[in-house]
Amino acid sequence: MQNVFLESHNIKNLNFGFGKFNYHLIKELNNEMPQDFRITLHSKDIKTLKDEFGNTFDYKKYYGFRRYKPLSIRKRYDLWHSMNQNISIEPYHNDIPYLLTVHNISHIKDEKNYKNEKNHILFQEKLNRSDSIVYISNYAKSSTHKYFNVPKVNEHVIYNGNTIPKITLNEDYTPNFKTTQPYLFTIGEITYRKNFKSLIAFLIALKNKDYNLIIAGKKNTKAAKEIEDLITKYNLSHRVHLLGKISEIEKQYYYKNCEAFVFPSLREGFGLPIIEAMTFKKPVFLSNNTSLPEIGGDIAFYWDNYDPTYMADVFENGMNTFSKNENNHKEQLKKRADLFSWSNAAKAYIDIYKRLLNHTI
Repeated sequence: MQNVFLESHNIKNLNFGFGKFNYHLIKELNNEMPQDFRITLHSKDIKTLKDEFGNTFDYKKYYGFRRYKPLSIRKRYDLWHSMNQNISIEPYHNDIPYLLTVHNISHIKDEKNYKNEKNHILFQEKLNRSDSIVYISNYAKSSTHKYFNVPKVNEHVIYNGNTIPKITLNEDYTPNFKTTQPYLFTIGEITYRKNFKSLIAFLIALKNKDYNLIIAGKKNTKAAKEIEDLITKYNLSHRVHLLGKISEIEKQYYYKNCEAFVFPSLREGFGLPIIEAMTFKKPVFLSNNTSLPEIGGDIAFYWDNYDPTYMADVFENGMNTFSKNENNHKEQLKKRADLFSWSNAAKAYIDIYKRLLNHTI
């Protein structure tokens, strides 16, 4: 029986985009698993995966030293799927059919010399060896073509699914942190790319001074320190709350009870939190760049720049528009969220696996 190897070790990072992608796709592959080939998962924590998925999959334990060519995995799998473009674990055999999923490109700091940087060299090498490429958005595809030499192979766009397909929050649930004030919510590792810093001046510019802002996500970063300094400078500790990492059920609570979701990110290959917020029928306010308009569609509200007065105007006008026809907006938001399905994604990947295994692409 033919065997597909999933380089999936980032599944360990469930608080980050790559980890969520790996887990939710694998979970749905478990439900859609065909009978004519096997899938091997690559992970450091095999026991946890076995406890959840049992014998549906085969398993290969992850070791960091496998990134070095002489110590790389020598088993000749029938197909190798590299589940993101940053993975340094590669097959020993160069002639194994190779599928690459591209999530986003690394930020280009030097337009003239970026191709000489180590991470870009690695990315180009992965593209060069690919027999087929999947992008998680059209933006991810276009930006890859802009900055890299993409081989003439079959290319596909397969959108990520909704990571909260079913709301499991109990009515009596109480999170670790709770505010009695109306609040805006955002989530993600607090990095400069997420641009959460712009939300501080935006909050100050809002006419409604009752609004709080809750930011969830990894906060031991330089960008988070700068936000903390602004909170102190403007005496906003009673309005701006950095929670750090939160559980899945806490996340559902904050989505459900927020007034709106705000996401001023500078660069996103997809933007899973947008779909999560829409699941809870919340108005979403997004940056009008990279993949965000593609994912948010015409039901989201967009910022074209980060001037705080302008951002406040867009928000206040958007909330007014939302409230005037709230039921229709909520229906459209849920409908938009439902377009993104891990089941559809898994079926699309299985189709590509079969075609690569059968050498029809």
